[in-house]
Amino acid sequence: MRTLLDWTGNSLKRRTTIALGLGLALLGSTALTAPAGAAAVVTTQLAATTAIARETAAFWLAGGAANLRSATPYGVQTVVHGQRSSGPAVPDGKPGTVPPVPGPDSPAGQPATSGKVFFVGGDGLPHWCTGTAVQSVYRNLVATAGHCAHDLQRSGAAFDKWVFVPGHSGGATPWGLYVGKQVSTHYDFGAYTDHDRDFALVNVYSGVVAASDGTLTSTGRLVDNVGGQGFSWNQPLDGPRDVFGYPAGSHPDGTEPRTGETLERSTGPVFTMTLSDLAADSPAGVDSPFPGEGSLGSAWVERYSPAERAGYLNGVTISVSDTDGDGRYDTGVSPYFDFQTAEVYRIAARQWTGTILR
Repeated sequence: MRTLLDWTGNSLKRRTTIALGLGLALLGSTALTAPAGAAAVVTTQLAATTAIARETAAFWLAGGAANLRSATPYGVQTVVHGQRSSGPAVPDGKPGTVPPVPGPDSPAGQPATSGKVFFVGGDGLPHWCTGTAVQSVYRNLVATAGHCAHDLQRSGAAFDKWVFVPGHSGGATPWGLYVGKQVSTHYDFGAYTDHDRDFALVNVYSGVVAASDGTLTSTGRLVDNVGGQGFSWNQPLDGPRDVFGYPAGSHPDGTEPRTGETLERSTGPVFTMTLSDLAADSPAGVDSPFPGEGSLGSAWVERYSPAERAGYLNGVTISVSDTDGDGRYDTGVSPYFDFQTAEVYRIAARQWTGTILR
């Protein structure tokens, strides 16, 4: 079931009033004031009931997490042709931020917020992208690329059996497995395949782990366990961004092959881009050597603090590009996070999920 909301939270198909306002405690000093033409948000159900959610968890955790282990990187729209631009970003309003929640200690300051999102693709096989835990009212929100939640090859249908596993490596679920309940995206992404809006925010149930007999045990809320990246929008494209993802595969020239088994980090400047083969008017780019497979959904974090393992999510990788034609990918591509991105966040951040266990 899909529900289309305008920025006030009223359904465009039926009049349903829901509380959407973010408190000042969550937004810090920034309140959201909608400009003309503010975003419409589509919310699509994933595992709408706890019964479906338990079946989803069992699918991934059964047989020693066999399906997690056999999943392959999602390979749709991993590479685009683009050029770096010297032009400035064009915000659609005032800049704003939501503060992060520091994460637990981890080797080399790597964030526990990063992990893999798993789903069954239109081909009936298990695949994965990168995803990131983001702070929200109910501490249950995951950010990724829009086409890591909706299947562009099947008229935008939501993927089946969608879950998030922070800190994933080799089938392990160190912080639990979190089943997606619903996904929020910008209307223009589904209606027009507008890649300026190719991002998704998924509300997940509390995490679970499986005992040897298959019994599920709760691990609690996502952000309580791993921390949560903050959120920022209408920021200038200056300073560096830290990119966290699970790149897999190699560059076109065969160099630097990656396995996608471990979280990697790259740091580089950001800039505007022009793309020749993707519908996007104002994408952002980041200097990053990640190949496309596995990198889809990677978090772009500004003002990242290794001590707190957190900063402000300011982009998600939707593709990569070799901008200088030397046979090596040098650029990650993301939608520019503006006020309309913040509107999708604002609605998703107020959605409660709870536990899948009775």
